[in-house]
Amino acid sequence: MKLQVHEFRKILNKNIMSKASKFKLIALAVVTAVVSVNCDDNNNDSPAASANFSGTYVQQDQMARPAINTVFIASGTPKDNFNATVPSMMGASYTSVFKARLLALNSAYTTNALTQTADQLSGLLATDVLNVKTSGTTTFFDGTNVLTGRALADDVIDVELLLIFGGPTGASNPGLTKDNVGANDAPFLSAFPYLAAAW
Repeated sequence: MKLQVHEFRKILNKNIMSKASKFKLIALAVVTAVVSVNCDDNNNDSPAASANFSGTYVQQDQMARPAINTVFIASGTPKDNFNATVPSMMGASYTSVFKARLLALNSAYTTNALTQTADQLSGLLATDVLNVKTSGTTTFFDGTNVLTGRALADDVIDVELLLIFGGPTGASNPGLTKDNVGANDAPFLSAFPYLAAAW
């Protein structure tokens, strides 16, 4: 029995030393990398980076309503073209694209909980802007108010899934009308920036 305990301790000490050595080696590598990055060949401090605002800037992503652009517009050139389109032109340019994708996602689509036909929902979604109601309730959808803005606690993905798959009553396709992600894991703040710290 003593021999087994002794062997166990030996193995345990070997594993602990091995882990401690690995930790020391990783820590040394990180310190070396940090020190190396801050040096140059001439032993001079690196100059501070400066911002250059000359040139032409191009919008990279149009996403007022989360996931809409991602789901309804194909990657590559179609997405680049959509992102560069002025919002006032989106409806005319993309309603048919959105309708085709909507019907591909839900071929049984008739109307949704807002009584919108495929044409109406596609036109609404194709103009990817976030409307804001300056008086009254601000919400993505609360059962009564619709797209009057977006409160932080609004589960926009569930609302979008409900409007696409839920049918006229919102009860169709129950497996597709929720993402099953609960509320935010930290309470919102009462003042700017309103979102809790990440960790």
